[in-house]
Amino acid sequence: MSRPIRALYSFAGRLGRTGIGVTAWNQLRGLVDEGIEVHLFCGTCERDVPGVSSITQTMKPAGLRIPYRVLGTQRAWGWHDWFTARAVRRGLNIDLVHAWPLGARRTFEAAKARRIPTLLERPNTHTGFAFEVVGEELRKLGLELPHDHSHRADPRRLAVEEEEYRMAEHFLCPSEFVASTFIQRGFPAARISRTQYGYDPREFWSQPQRPAGPLTFGFVGSCEPRKGLHLALEAWSRSRAREAGRFVICGRFVPGYREKLEPYLKDPSVQVIGYRSDVGATMRECDVLVLPSIEEGSALVTYEARACGCVLMVSDAAGARCEHMVNGLVHTARNVQQLREHFDLLADSPDLLEQLRQASLAGVGNLTWSAAARRLVSVYRTILGREPQEHRDHYVPREREPVVQRETVA
Repeated sequence: MSRPIRALYSFAGRLGRTGIGVTAWNQLRGLVDEGIEVHLFCGTCERDVPGVSSITQTMKPAGLRIPYRVLGTQRAWGWHDWFTARAVRRGLNIDLVHAWPLGARRTFEAAKARRIPTLLERPNTHTGFAFEVVGEELRKLGLELPHDHSHRADPRRLAVEEEEYRMAEHFLCPSEFVASTFIQRGFPAARISRTQYGYDPREFWSQPQRPAGPLTFGFVGSCEPRKGLHLALEAWSRSRAREAGRFVICGRFVPGYREKLEPYLKDPSVQVIGYRSDVGATMRECDVLVLPSIEEGSALVTYEARACGCVLMVSDAAGARCEHMVNGLVHTARNVQQLREHFDLLADSPDLLEQLRQASLAGVGNLTWSAAARRLVSVYRTILGREPQEHRDHYVPREREPVVQRETVA
């Protein structure tokens, strides 16, 4: 039997905290369960990861915690990168480096000098693309994002990430949409490997029957222009679904956004319930998850919603793992008319809703974090030449229209 793959896993932030910290923690746990020998370098470890071979917390050198606010986020990322690169240069015994963005350039340089393969996690689209499309939507709405928001345009951050793109040998893309934004900016398909994210069956599961009561559409996530909540509410206001159904909004609003949406939020069919820690319980009360994002990586909520029995009604920029009219409904990002038609279709066709639900539930076993880990390990093996040819899973671009964010249909 061949020895285990030895991976340096680098995450510059707080591992295990909300957002990408949870994504990285689940991914890491899956790798350990699959037998990968993981050497973890993270800013801080907020949640235990049993089974890792070693843990280095770069924001706790010698056991003394350095608050991120003392260094500032970008300097903290740079410190993490320097610290991790030093371990590589000193001869840490590894087969590959798997790093998350904004703390990888020096680490990749050190790995390249030792001819160790480098893999860059891409939880979102190409950052230049993301800044452009989100910036355009903000201008339409007359809004600005908070200074610390991940999608507020930042030329300095973009320059750091573009240098990481140049240095990385492989991109790990969790959706075709993410991959396509790199392909269209000139990155060769041979450098791109398709992965996926997942859900935890212990937290997200479905009821045997659909919830009683009116047809319920739910929006779950950060309430911000990038997620397209304003597009969903515009389509809802013009749909037949609102006559007997309800639209539930679960999440926190970025400053100024709620005020822009106030005319829609006054509708009696719309209910704002705010942030909820038990997202699974909220989604089990919904029939449909609505996520009309204009830019996304592969939203975790779409995996979780399917596990809870929600039918996905998403944009083609949400990075969701579903197929239109097979186990979900997919509209072109920013196309309000298509979105309205999908509201009406499900309101008018309860049999179709149940058909989509059953087809969606039938495939959730392939969407767990365990399934995601198996796919990622297959990518590792392919890059290291350990995977049989017939099992290799590099990105093969499908024929599709260019990534164009279309104007909202009035």
